[in-house]
Amino acid sequence: MTVLSVNRYKTKYWHRLDDGRVVCDLCPRKCTLRDGKRGVCFIREAYNGEIVLTSYGKTSGFAVDPIEKKPLNHFLPGSSVLSFGTAGCNLACKFCQNWTISKSRELATSSVEASPQEIASLAQLHKCQSVAFTYNDPVIFLEYARDTAIACHEMGIKTVAVSAGYICDEPRKEFFSYMDAANIDLKAFTDRFYKKLCGGQLSPVLDTLLYLKHETKVWFEITTLLIPGENDSSEELNAMTEWIMQNLGPDVPLHFSAFHPSFKMMDTPFTPLSTLLRAREIAMRQGLHYVYTGNIRDVDSESTYCPVCHHSLIMRDRYQITRIDIRDQNDGTKIGVCPHCDTPIPGVFS
Repeated sequence: MTVLSVNRYKTKYWHRLDDGRVVCDLCPRKCTLRDGKRGVCFIREAYNGEIVLTSYGKTSGFAVDPIEKKPLNHFLPGSSVLSFGTAGCNLACKFCQNWTISKSRELATSSVEASPQEIASLAQLHKCQSVAFTYNDPVIFLEYARDTAIACHEMGIKTVAVSAGYICDEPRKEFFSYMDAANIDLKAFTDRFYKKLCGGQLSPVLDTLLYLKHETKVWFEITTLLIPGENDSSEELNAMTEWIMQNLGPDVPLHFSAFHPSFKMMDTPFTPLSTLLRAREIAMRQGLHYVYTGNIRDVDSESTYCPVCHHSLIMRDRYQITRIDIRDQNDGTKIGVCPHCDTPIPGVFS
């Protein structure tokens, strides 16, 4: 571990310009900084002609959650996960549901100190099968997440990234090489939405999804928060789910979550259940097998069914598992099997 001073951890994804400024190469924003200045994410800073991480060993707190809250429906269902994050974010979503953390500028005074080894031990103490890097996007504290993942894996604890997938190619490879599972937030399917409401672009997120599918063994699921009037049109949902079907296949679970007024969009209404169910119908009509709703109660659309015989495999009521009827394939893969028709059910099931 190379720590320059208190809360300044040496990083490698940057390059220096002739005029002395430093460019951060972690994410597509490519923040160009003079010494003492921080990037949009707030926790990466130009210091002595380099980019350093200022949040290493500092968290915004912990919680023991059901894994379904991440949301992950096909990764160790019914298990507990230790969730933690830091502060800051490399996107600027006006609808952020965790804005008190992701927009925090008081890291030094409001956070809890925890080493990677302490986090792994805490997960073990609370009998959590995994640790989730969440609340704010973990790609911006890549080095802290990486070292924590190493400590977790040494104790047999799996790791989960809850991320918007807004990261450049080389750091993407390093970051996800330490993750067992991920939920990627596909915020919309238009550049207009990403530019207007997130201050970003769509294409890097699609690149992350393609990378996870075709170049890794990371189990991943996708979440889209549907915001009335912004990303919930049938045309956009058709285009998005068609892309997922053609590029990622039918077995990647997709979650449509309800928007709750937050941050800079307090005047935007709640997403009705009817919108989520319409989105789910569109996705399933495209051929996706596992499409779920979230942030609103609907037992049927929260539950998992066999795509062939439609037998109910995992029944959920919000984040509570009420019934599991799925068996292991007994070949070491941990892939589930429908007990009625022997259809393989993709995921990580214990």
